[in-house]
Parts: sequence; C-alpha cells; structure tokens
Amino acid sequence: MTFSSDAATNPKSFAAVSVLLLALHMEAEGMEDEGQSSQSELPHSEDLQLALQESLCLESSAPVEKVFVDKKAVDKLTEGLLSHYLPDLQNSKRALQELTQNQLILLDTLDQEVTKFRECNALPDLNSLFTEAKVYHNKLVNIRKEMIMLHEKTTKLKKRALKLQQQKQKEALEKEQQREKELERERQLIAKPAKRT
Repeated sequence: MTFSSDAATNPKSFAAVSVLLLALHMEAEGMEDEGQSSQSELPHSEDLQLALQESLCLESSAPVEKVFVDKKAVDKLTEGLLSHYLPDLQNSKRALQELTQNQLILLDTLDQEVTKFRECNALPDLNSLFTEAKVYHNKLVNIRKEMIMLHEKTTKLKKRALKLQQQKQKEALEKEQQREKELERERQLIAKPAKRT
C-alpha cells in the first residue's frame, strides 16, 4: 500500500487514512457477520486504496512522493484506530438498536391508541344519548307519579265503597229491625179474645 509523505503531518490526510482504515475494518466485520472471512483477514480492496490515493492527491497540491508502508504497521495502525473508535461505535450501534426497538414499541402503542380513538368516534354521540336518557327518565318519573296518584284514588274509592256497603248493611239491618218492631207492635195491638169464665 502506498501513501503520500504528508499523510503523517497533514491532519486532513491523516483523517482520510483513518476513515479508510475504519472502512476497511467495517467491511471486514460485515464479511465476518456473513461468515465470509475471519477477523485476522482484513480486506484490502483496490477500490478503497485508489479512493484513498485520489483523496490524498486532491488534498495536497505538492508533488506526491510514493512511500511504501509495511503491512504490519498498517495492521497496527488499524488495530489502534479500531480499538480507539470501535467501542464507541459499538455502544452507538447498541443505543441505536435500542432506540429503534423503543420507537417500534411506541409506534405500536400509538397505533393502538389511534384505533381506540377511532372506535370512540364510531360510537353514537354521547351527548345525544345522555339527552335521550334524561327525557326517558323524566317520562318514567311522570308515569310513576301518575301510578301513585291512581293508587291513592283507588284506595280512597275502596274505602268509600266499603263505607257505603257498611252503611247500606246498617240501614238494611235497621229497616229489618224497624219492621220487626212494627210487626211486634201490630201483634200486640191485635185484640186478644177474652177468655170466658
């Protein structure tokens, strides 16, 4: 792998190298996840090398000196860079996964709440139901009052009928007694034949 000589001194160049190394490592991890390679085998794709060389050439207007870098040095630099940034990236990845999971739960909860609101809106208007219930309640109260009044009237009529019946029975009894008295008196007034002695 070749780098320009100002890569060590120019911060922009160093950042480009760091990005390339990080990209190489992430590509290696992606291949590990798919079961295509092991961690010890870092991919060194020619496309990434060309991209790095192009970025370094674009950044520096000075003539480019080709410097050959040892593969072990690149590996150690890669390891150092990865050990520095990888834990933070993994923590960020976990946090993003947790955030995504929480967002899915939140979306599901919101969907359930929206469904509940739609069901509530589908119900008839509650105000009209309460108004109707009040009207029927008033009707029931009026019917109850009328039934109480009718019950009182029937009770009074029964008492009056009983009194009339008792009065008629009393009058009939008095008439009967009067007639018996009159009959008794007539018997007494009827002349008795005198006994001859």
